[in-house]
Amino acid sequence: MKRFADLYEALDRTTSTNAKVSAIVAYLREAPPGDAAWALFFLTGRRLARVVAARSLHLWTVELTRLPAWLVEESYGAVGDHAETIALLVDGRTPPLDARALREAAEMRAAAAQRRLFEEPVDSFDEQVAGVTLQDWIEKRLIPLRDVAEAEQRVRVLAWWSRLPRIELFLLNKLMTGEFRVGVSHTLVVRAVAQLAGLPTAVVEHRLMGGWEPSDDGFLALTRPESSVEEPSRPYPFCLASPLSDPVEVLGDCSDWLAEWKWDGIRAQLIHRSGQLFLWSRGEELITGRFPEVASAAQHLPGGTVLDGELVAWRDGRPRPFSDLQHRIGRERKLREALVAVPVAFIVFDLLEDNGDDIRSKPLHYRRARLVQMLNDRSPVTGDGDSPPSPIQLSAELDAPTWDVVAKLRSAAREHHVEGVMLKRWSSAYRPGRRRADWWKWKIEPFTVDAVLIYAQPGSGRRASLFTDYTFGVWHDGELVPIAKAYSGLNDREIDELDRWIRRHTISRFGPVSAVEPVHVFELGFERIARSTRHKSGVALRFPRMLRWRTDKTAQEADALETLMRMVRSEGA
Repeated sequence: MKRFADLYEALDRTTSTNAKVSAIVAYLREAPPGDAAWALFFLTGRRLARVVAARSLHLWTVELTRLPAWLVEESYGAVGDHAETIALLVDGRTPPLDARALREAAEMRAAAAQRRLFEEPVDSFDEQVAGVTLQDWIEKRLIPLRDVAEAEQRVRVLAWWSRLPRIELFLLNKLMTGEFRVGVSHTLVVRAVAQLAGLPTAVVEHRLMGGWEPSDDGFLALTRPESSVEEPSRPYPFCLASPLSDPVEVLGDCSDWLAEWKWDGIRAQLIHRSGQLFLWSRGEELITGRFPEVASAAQHLPGGTVLDGELVAWRDGRPRPFSDLQHRIGRERKLREALVAVPVAFIVFDLLEDNGDDIRSKPLHYRRARLVQMLNDRSPVTGDGDSPPSPIQLSAELDAPTWDVVAKLRSAAREHHVEGVMLKRWSSAYRPGRRRADWWKWKIEPFTVDAVLIYAQPGSGRRASLFTDYTFGVWHDGELVPIAKAYSGLNDREIDELDRWIRRHTISRFGPVSAVEPVHVFELGFERIARSTRHKSGVALRFPRMLRWRTDKTAQEADALETLMRMVRSEGA
């Protein structure tokens, strides 16, 4: 754990990309393979599921520090991060070893030994922590902690807190709560592994996709010399589009570009290899079982095929709002009912692997031609006149001979339940990550509403000491009802100004949340709106953000809920 803590501090101390890469390479070279694997697990943005409830950690902090609960809450309000608050408060303290605590510890050690829940013995209440590897912390201590009673968790966590130095204590808390993040980009991690292993970055990027497991063997497989033998389920890194903010004419000749709808769904890759089918989301979640109709249709695809596309709620030959698709996300029980209530289509727009050959380096016009031929050759995929439409559909090429036509299509996108227009250069290869110049997303203008700031709470990371997370409301029956939370859109000067104002005009507190005087109006932008039974207002906004601070308006001039309900009706949602 100490070596990993040193790496965390080294990454946190510098903004130099080369220094970050060097620090990661040095750690991976020196660490045991199991530790290196778990470090990469966290560095690439993966997280453990929560091990201990946050409520329990709060109670144990009060117990160990013997501070009033309200003071611990106030400390969190000032710091803005649970793990850091606990580390600062309990650093250097030891648990109260009264007779009851000792008796509980003995009983729990006996119970743990009997059930063999922990792989290593505990010889005393103040369990030793020095020199324990990161892999052992995760696999022999934290993961088994999920399966024991809260009282037993308390004994162990209090012992760890009393023995770890502050930085390791902070990391432990982050790992236990499932909130650990490192300030390093995925691209830099790939560079570091590629440098260590002497491999092309594209190979490392591909190997880190999908079901990569943090283990000794997993790390050794990741860094082995290049080989043609790969895991059949592994998807490719996704090619991402950049937002188009300049006039579309700067892209040059319109004939050099493919225009498609920007679908509003879940980006995914459909893989048919070695007689098996896999559907991966862009978040690297295996979702094959949640969309069995797509997997069934994919049986007709030739082996060695990888398709890139979007899962979209689909009914009567047209897409439905994303809010419909949300009823299918995470729905593992009552799946049969969900299949009927929310049909989906996998809208395919690229072919990445053709008969087992990686064709990502081929130009888009070649990949598109092969994709069209493949889908046309497989009538059960695209559907025919005697059968219902297939869940696998080709993303249509829009008839857009000029930029003026493209602009008109974009303006009409909302009527088609899409987010705008995609523009892809016909000569472009399929390259991982967000690379400007080849793929652009030209999204429709957002919906807007003027809303009143009613709640605020501190942010996280470098903004943990500032109020940067805001809740906004609109008028309904003479009251302000919350409609959205927003975190982005203000510059540093505006954040500082608003933070000072919030501290002077808080009217009540709910833990870290401050209710403020309802006087400031902000223009919010959002992509879509839908009815919601989970929100008091009855509506849910998609991707809300602050467009501007309306200092020219009073709170009484903010919009009413009926304005949003008209938007809902216009969306047909």
